[in-house]
Amino acid sequence: MKKDIVCIVCPRGCTIQVNYDKNGIISMEGSSCKRGDEYARAEILSPTRMITSSVKIDNAKYTVCPVKTGAPVSKSKIFDVMEEIYKVRIQAPVQQGDVIIKDVCGTGADIIATQTFEAES
Repeated sequence: MKKDIVCIVCPRGCTIQVNYDKNGIISMEGSSCKRGDEYARAEILSPTRMITSSVKIDNAKYTVCPVKTGAPVSKSKIFDVMEEIYKVRIQAPVQQGDVIIKDVCGTGADIIATQTFEAES
């Protein structure tokens, strides 16, 4: 199989042509640096993404709290992670950096609050 991948590691945006089969990568062309090769290899063999979303929050000025994964998770787990995030409802106060869900779906990544919310009086 052949796939063109646009590298997002640096502003250059190299288009990397990757030839691969079920056993792995056969060849790669088009990257300008080692980081591009590493990015393309990861995209083919084990793609990951950071996830950003929000959870419901009670006793705060707003009704949702923005959250993100503390580390990238496998693309195959994104829908499972989102399903767990949708189930959560938290209480203010919440501090930026608080862990909302530890090791979500066994991915090794925590769901972390990205904003501070004081409790409403």
